Amino acid sequence: MDVRDAVEEDAGAVADLTGLPSAAARELLHDRSVRVAIEGEATAGVVAFDARPEVVHVTRLAGEPDAMARLLAEPVRFAEREGMAVELVVPDGEAAAEVALAEGFEDVGAGPRFEGTRTRRFRLEPP
Repeated sequence: MDVRDAVEEDAGAVADLTGLPSAAARELLHDRSVRVAIEGEATAGVVAFDARPEVVHVTRLAGEPDAMARLLAEPVRFAEREGMAVELVVPDGEAAAEVALAEGFEDVGAGPRFEGTRTRRFRLEPP
């Protein structure tokens, strides 16, 4: 599995993985740091993140569990270099929650509702 920066040509796969409309997926590619995991000829996962003061926010994490784990390492490495925490909000019941816990994130409670869907907040403190 290879991990690389997402490019414009990845917008369709990003849309498919995240459930975003195509235009929103293209906007995500321009507004955030976005990485994709490629397995063979297929896009197996995507992570999007941005840095704010003291915290790296993972704004999208989707795909196969192994790909999500590999991709989650990208914002974690960036945060570690900068001495920052990493936060992730996951809709209830999504596999990304299990991946976050397996990668050392703590469940820190309820997150905001998105379109009526409950979420959980996960946080990884800097070492």
